[in-house]
Amino acid sequence: MDYLYSLYDALISIDVPGDKARAVVDAMERDMGTTLATKVDLQILRQEVENRLALVTRDIASLRNDMTRDLEALRLSMTVRLGSMLLVGFGTTLAALRLWL
Repeated sequence: MDYLYSLYDALISIDVPGDKARAVVDAMERDMGTTLATKVDLQILRQEVENRLALVTRDIASLRNDMTRDLEALRLSMTVRLGSMLLVGFGTTLAALRLWL
């Protein structure tokens, strides 16, 4: 707020009439009040960012759990398929040896 008094004093020192200097300071104060963020605005923004970050963190954790479950199911499926292929291959090899001997 001191800068507004300084601006008023500066305008008065260059021979701007007092009512016009006051109008300039008031207009500047109104404009700054609508365009600049206040501490309250920044606190609200900080809270919103923290809330969204918490949601994103929770979503990432949920995705990580889903991926872990999917990878576990895939690992089990691959193990069963590999075991089946080995069993069929070994059985085919034994059958071929029986026929050959």
